Amino acid sequence: MSQAITVNVKTHYLEDESKPADSRFVYAYEIHIENLSDESAQLISRHWKITDSNEEVQEVEGLGVVGQQPTLKPGESYRYTSGVVLETESGMMEGSYLMRNESGGEFEAAIPAFALVSPQALH
Repeated sequence: MSQAITVNVKTHYLEDESKPADSRFVYAYEIHIENLSDESAQLISRHWKITDSNEEVQEVEGLGVVGQQPTLKPGESYRYTSGVVLETESGMMEGSYLMRNESGGEFEAAIPAFALVSPQALH
């Protein structure tokens, strides 16, 4: 069933909150989760692996997302925005959501790897 939960990500570099001289690069990411299965699924927890361009890895785990544990009925979607601070001007994030279906079964929904890249890193 994990293939029935799709996750898409859009990222934004937050120039006003970043301080490159202090090795502080702030990104927002918008997540769109869609339930393409034929049964409801609740997002229970999240696990993120955040890697900066120095290969420093942070792992983040916790219940829900932005303080919520949304239940998605078949065909429904859920969107939220969160953020991350890196010490380098670029990095990668990937992870998974632990989901629970109507019958109580738990499964992982993969969050595909995505890049965090500041405009300065592109030059």
